[in-house]
Amino acid sequence: MTYGREGATPLRGMRKFSNGFRKGVSLAALSVAFSVAVTALPDAADAQTFAFGNVQIEGNERIEAGTILSYAGIARGESVSAAELNDAYQRIVASGLFETVEILPQGGTLVIKVVEYPTVNVVAFEGNSRIKDDDLAPLVRSQGRRVYNPRIAEEDAAAIANAYVQQGRISARVTPKLIKRSDNRVDLVYEIFEGGVTEVERIGFVGNQAYSDGRLRRVLETKQAGLLRALIRSDTFITDRIAFDRQLLQDFYASRGYVDFRITGVNAELSAERDAYFVTFNVEEGQSFDVGAVTVESDLPEVDIAKFTSALKLKPGQTYSPSAIDTAIARLERLTVQEGLQFVRIEPQISRNDRDLTLDVTFQLTRGERIFVERIDIEGNTTTLDRVIRRQFDTAEGDPFNPRAIREAAERIRALGYFTTAEVNAREGSSPQQVIVDVNVEEKPTGAISFGGSYSTSSGFGAAISFSEQNFLGRGQTLSLGINTASSSQAYNFNFTEPYFLGRDVSFGLGLNYTETDSYYSVYDTAKGAFRPSIGFALSDQQRLSLRYTYDYNEITDSDSDEIGQVITAEEDEAAQFESSIGYTYSYDSRRTGLNPNAGVLLEFGQDFGGVGGDTTFIKTNLRAIAQTKIWNEEVTLRASFEAGNVNYTSGESRVTTRFLLSDTTMRGFEYGGIGPREYDEDSDVDDSLGGNNFAVARFEAEFPLGLPEEYGISGGLFYDIGSVWGLSDSTSSKTTNDILYTDFSARHVIGVSVLWDSILGPLRLNFSKALKKEEYDEEENFSFAISTEF
Repeated sequence: MTYGREGATPLRGMRKFSNGFRKGVSLAALSVAFSVAVTALPDAADAQTFAFGNVQIEGNERIEAGTILSYAGIARGESVSAAELNDAYQRIVASGLFETVEILPQGGTLVIKVVEYPTVNVVAFEGNSRIKDDDLAPLVRSQGRRVYNPRIAEEDAAAIANAYVQQGRISARVTPKLIKRSDNRVDLVYEIFEGGVTEVERIGFVGNQAYSDGRLRRVLETKQAGLLRALIRSDTFITDRIAFDRQLLQDFYASRGYVDFRITGVNAELSAERDAYFVTFNVEEGQSFDVGAVTVESDLPEVDIAKFTSALKLKPGQTYSPSAIDTAIARLERLTVQEGLQFVRIEPQISRNDRDLTLDVTFQLTRGERIFVERIDIEGNTTTLDRVIRRQFDTAEGDPFNPRAIREAAERIRALGYFTTAEVNAREGSSPQQVIVDVNVEEKPTGAISFGGSYSTSSGFGAAISFSEQNFLGRGQTLSLGINTASSSQAYNFNFTEPYFLGRDVSFGLGLNYTETDSYYSVYDTAKGAFRPSIGFALSDQQRLSLRYTYDYNEITDSDSDEIGQVITAEEDEAAQFESSIGYTYSYDSRRTGLNPNAGVLLEFGQDFGGVGGDTTFIKTNLRAIAQTKIWNEEVTLRASFEAGNVNYTSGESRVTTRFLLSDTTMRGFEYGGIGPREYDEDSDVDDSLGGNNFAVARFEAEFPLGLPEEYGISGGLFYDIGSVWGLSDSTSSKTTNDILYTDFSARHVIGVSVLWDSILGPLRLNFSKALKKEEYDEEENFSFAISTEF
């Protein structure tokens, strides 16, 4: 039988079986009829029964006669009817061991003739390249050294064809073939025609008013076929993915207040050439609702209504969203734990106001059932330790059962990234008041090792080796090692993170790195190293604090005195510098836990205090703030960011290796170190970027579609950057008789356009810029290429 999208034709083996079946039935019927005719003369009652003193089995080679008799179920001398003979025949056929079966009553002897199915010698696959043999083998039930069964072979062929359908190859066909060998053995070969990928040529929407087709297409996991379609699999038509897209659309509209949104149908039309689908989603948007009145009610005397009301962050006027309701319920549940209230259920009651398009929300606190968690069972983890999974639960054995807490734990387990699947379900335990939580996971590889090489005429040969493991020894720890060597630079890195240090929700990190650069700026070499242990912990859902100790080493060597200025020459003469400091970073991040799906804020503030040993005493401060929102029905993204830093040495001095030198990712439009204080002497051709003790940069940008098909993944952007690097200590300025330029604050202004491409290599960003205001000796950069990062 050939399995695919077009239908099926019978197997040759099955045709033999059918012919044998008909023949067996005919001979059996004739024999039974003959016996009936003979025995019906003396007694009509005896005509319906047979009694056999002997059973003769013919044709069996591997199967024992006793085994066949056990399937037949007919004992010697036992009276059997014609119907019972037919049942015996059916049982032997159902064993799946025989190609043909015949039952022939011959007087007092029952003759059972069989032709055995051959034994499968090997199972092989031919014609497959998209799916390897090792991936197909688990799909088939037919195995070598077992009896061939055409029914199982048919099911195997269907399973293989379905695997290709899941890859979007709906024209794939699979045909089982038998190759005869000696001793009644056969090779079972599945001949596979893979066919081409059936792509999604176009995705359209009918009924959408608030959001454009392009915006909705970006929500879906299925993409239209576009550039590099041979390398991108998300544009293949897969039925399960379309079903997932329906849920994505539902969630998208629900999070924006469209409580009446529904998908009335999804039409998938196959092109005449059968190589592409045209998918259309028919939707009804309805109206967007806002949150109306928000109240808390309870008939429990121990509940302080005012305290629970003040704990709510859900406010009237904001767009209604199920995630906002879930966040509010989670907040109230945490308050019940803090107040020592057990088995309190929080149920939202929604009242609809169609006139003003609002939804009033009442959180009802009631007494719930007294159900406890009996135990948490974890299965499927062969490498990952149980405790790595168990610590994702805020609930322990013996605690009150909270379905929401279990769901949140399931999401945290999936977010670890250690498992291909992670299912968390609750079932009744030893009593109706006990619940057992079952966790079933399937692990996936979490480590990676890479090798690379490079060659350039200026740097020579270079090699890069890196190793990373996200789940080191199954303990949930992160480990990475990296070596990058070239004739002009060498870098060595080691990083280790323990997310649950000493069994608590505290992360411990250790970083070691050492970097050497030759011919830095073509005039001097540098060597820098750092040792940095750190700990971090959450202050709230949106706030986090990290503490660290840093021991830095930096040195400037081998300067070219003919091209280098007096400042860097003097810093080189001071030999190596060691800095020892302690520091902290506080962060506030509303991007994941905020209630607005289109906006968020990230704030970071950190300081390092030098002088805990080492050669210098200083305070180094860094600030970063980013805000983002989407406008015009989420077609345009607006983003503003601000970064600033200051380093103040009270003993010792800053160097070019410790001062701020901005890169094009911080301030676009200029080369690395292209702005800020510099030592300049026209006669000696000295033009050294010295870096500054202060910097501040504000960036404003907008991203928008260009009108190109979404499948190309290309969008545009505009940006405006303003910033400056300034400040040198008097002792640094006194090291030269040359001019020191731009030590005071002087804002540079840059405008530019960007082309963003969501490529298979990652999100790429091409920046074309022009400085509106700059200083004479600034080093401008009109084009830059970078890997874009998501806010």
